[in-house]
Amino acid sequence: MKKILVVLFLFQISFCAGQQTQYVDFLSLEASIGLEPDSSSVYGAGVFKFMILKPIDSVFIDAKGFKLDMAIPERVNNGLKYSYDGSKIWLKGNFAKDSIYNFHFEYEATPKKALYFVNKNGESQIWTQGQGKYTSNWLPSLDDVNDKIEFDLSITYDKDYEVVANGKLTKKQTNDSTIVWRYDMQKPMSSYLVALVVGKYNKKTETSKSGIPLEYYYYPEDSLKVEPTYRYSKEMFDFLEEEIGFAYPWQNYKQVPVHDFLYAGMENTSCTIFSDAFMVDDIGFNDKNYVNVNAHELAHQWFGDLLTATSGEHHWLQEGFATYYALLAEREIFGDNHYYFKLYESAVDLGRQDLSGKGTSLLNPKSSSLTFYQRGAWVLHTLRSLVGDVPFKQAVKAYLENHQFATVETSDFIKEVEWYYGKPLNAFVNVWIKQKDFPVDAAFGLLQEQSTFINEYLMVDCEAKTSKCKDYLRYYASDDAKVKVISQVPELVTKDTFKQGLKVRQAISQYVRQVPMGLKEDYESLLDDKSYITIENALYNLWTTFPEERAKYLSKTRNVVGFNDKNVRLLWIALNLNTPFYQADSKQELFEELVSYTDEHYNADLRMNAFNYLNLMNACNDICKSNLKKASSHHNWRMVKFAKDMLEKLENKQ
Repeated sequence: MKKILVVLFLFQISFCAGQQTQYVDFLSLEASIGLEPDSSSVYGAGVFKFMILKPIDSVFIDAKGFKLDMAIPERVNNGLKYSYDGSKIWLKGNFAKDSIYNFHFEYEATPKKALYFVNKNGESQIWTQGQGKYTSNWLPSLDDVNDKIEFDLSITYDKDYEVVANGKLTKKQTNDSTIVWRYDMQKPMSSYLVALVVGKYNKKTETSKSGIPLEYYYYPEDSLKVEPTYRYSKEMFDFLEEEIGFAYPWQNYKQVPVHDFLYAGMENTSCTIFSDAFMVDDIGFNDKNYVNVNAHELAHQWFGDLLTATSGEHHWLQEGFATYYALLAEREIFGDNHYYFKLYESAVDLGRQDLSGKGTSLLNPKSSSLTFYQRGAWVLHTLRSLVGDVPFKQAVKAYLENHQFATVETSDFIKEVEWYYGKPLNAFVNVWIKQKDFPVDAAFGLLQEQSTFINEYLMVDCEAKTSKCKDYLRYYASDDAKVKVISQVPELVTKDTFKQGLKVRQAISQYVRQVPMGLKEDYESLLDDKSYITIENALYNLWTTFPEERAKYLSKTRNVVGFNDKNVRLLWIALNLNTPFYQADSKQELFEELVSYTDEHYNADLRMNAFNYLNLMNACNDICKSNLKKASSHHNWRMVKFAKDMLEKLENKQ
């Protein structure tokens, strides 16, 4: 009987925890925070303000693995009693409906997730990633996205560093060795969107058409990457405000690159954090730029931050909307063909997912990112095509106005569209949202109806080689179609094909791997292209095809580095080390340089590249192996998996 009672008691607590938003609304948190990089710890103090919605005898605050100061006098909290169970702070009392209470706390924590202390080229950098419910690992907060709170943070740190957080910087108090940075938010948000970044940064500022301050952070050494990285930022901000029809809801908008981020970007309220792999120069912009991620995280400021899905079942309301509006922003910049081609690519991917048996309803909380992001975007594109531009935009505006600073479900949006469309959307919802399989045939039919570009692209198909294929490469087809032809029949490439644009020339470097003697001179011109991908491919293909001229190719590309992962430089070192007759450099110094890139000071992509080359050369020495073992406990799961797999392979070779 005792065991049964314990189980029932635990169930009641769990039920209460899940339903807490019915009883209490946490209004605000004012917190002061200090950070200790040497011990990867955080300490702080703060005060929660909350209002009781229904009478209850206890409420809780999430706080994972903290050392909580339990000696704060009851008088400080107006007699409020509290306890801590290692994951939740329980506040106990006879809480009366409509009453407002304050709770003061002090704590220390050494977070295992959500707050990351990293080493960037020998300097400290700190950043957060709440990812749905993890902020409570470093700051007392609420894991439930349905309780939105106004967060005001004061952060104390070394005065040689910049500190960035949500909201407006209202004060910088300089002390002997530290600065206290005070950030103010005026509106509430879900706890997972709380952001904090500490690092060595400079900043460029602009102002949107509507008067919103825009702040672009960058490392001091990356001044030449600022313009290409943040290219079109203001244009996209202005476009989305007008397109969405609802004013940007926060005080300002900041974007901060960080070292070894877990994802491409994260839409923290008013403060997007993104991977510094997207910091690119003018050449890198042509290969992989920040434009789409930039637009995606910005769109989240409305769809995800202003409105937040109540649960994983409705996650597409965040990711699908952000993906769709990012596509619209890119359409404004790059044109209709770009927009429709992106939709085409996602439809192909969604169709393949269904064929593999992994397709799911858009309302399945365990759906893939492909489903949430791309199928969600397709729902909005198709819905707009069905109801028309005006009703669609009216519905989106009403949806935002009626649910701002709150949480939403799919039905909330559909009801708004039905109202302005004047017809029920049950059939649409069943096929495009609820149905397990993506309606790929309907999607392709819509694309063909709306885009002559897509019709042309679909027409060009050289898997069954025809006489027309040569003509496609000359003049009949778009660059995307020509890339398709080259991927299918690379032997059709002629000297004239090299006269095409950057995208086509990049395809040549990718698919024409054994260079015909008659195209040698033209192929060598690829080494001068404004594309690090093209240069990397061309260097390797020329080096392997014409061994007698390896010295010439190495000499020509000596000073090319490439992206942040040094893709061209690492290939160059590996090829140099495998060209014995080329003695322009110290082989030992080059090898040591390659090994040095496996060190934890460098970003994960660069390290994995370096590990890969050393493994291919059977040259992973003791330093390499030591760094590989350290990498197996990295905070980035991709790095961990890579390191463990490679360690296992090395052990099997012994």
